[in-house]
Amino acid sequence: MLSTSSTLEQLAGLTADNIKPAARNAAESFFRLFTIVARLRAPDGCPWDREQSVQSIRGNIVEEAYELVEAISEQDKNHIREESGDLFLLAAMTAYMCEQEGSFTMAEALDSVSEKLLRRHPHVFGDTVADTPDAVVHQWNKIKEQKEGRRKKDSILDEIPKHLPPLERAYKLQKKASKVGFDWTSPEPVWAKVEEELTEARKAVETGEGSEVEAEIGDLIFSMVNLSRALGIDPGLALMRSNEKFSRRFREVEKGMKEKNLPMSAEALQVMDALWEKAKEKPWQ
Repeated sequence: MLSTSSTLEQLAGLTADNIKPAARNAAESFFRLFTIVARLRAPDGCPWDREQSVQSIRGNIVEEAYELVEAISEQDKNHIREESGDLFLLAAMTAYMCEQEGSFTMAEALDSVSEKLLRRHPHVFGDTVADTPDAVVHQWNKIKEQKEGRRKKDSILDEIPKHLPPLERAYKLQKKASKVGFDWTSPEPVWAKVEEELTEARKAVETGEGSEVEAEIGDLIFSMVNLSRALGIDPGLALMRSNEKFSRRFREVEKGMKEKNLPMSAEALQVMDALWEKAKEKPWQ
């Protein structure tokens, strides 16, 4: 099995001079992180850290992942460095918790993913050929089924985890269907589909059927995800951007109302709306 550092260097086209110093520095930094996590989880460590479990930090993991995505979107290298570290911390803490429980060790988790990378990249660490992204994905799935014994899915959609946030899952479901040709051929019919779903949602609201309204709103959002994808836009990132824009403008409204010594209330909506329009004029809004 391809697992030694010398073999990796040879197959990856790297030399000891340009890989070992960085690897050694990273190893020392991870040693320090592991030691800190272990100390925090010790009987005389931090009460908050000792109280945590793999279940309790699930939300933190999702939150930090999104914060890293936000930093990447902002192209803020310092922020990316910080958020990458936070995500490493949570991954390390999760693995160490499992090590404390006797489930597996941190080293086993790291070795497992390393072996997986070696096994699933024979075009880099072996003698097979996969010179396009699609060829790599095809080979990856073939290795999972034939060498790792993963059960072939009944549907290609089974490959999309059900626990994903609904917006992200809708995007991935559509992308997966698109890979086998089940997709719109251009954005224009998707615009029409969005308009169709909007009309149906309005009609459902008029009839007053709660369950039907929910279904039609869901279809409308799903069609908007389709439109985003047709235009080459990740809907999750687009929504994240709009969330931040709303937050910035709303904070400007709060600031303006405070300066006017007025309470935030429905009775002051006209004033708040004027402040909102003013906030939109700012270049960073």
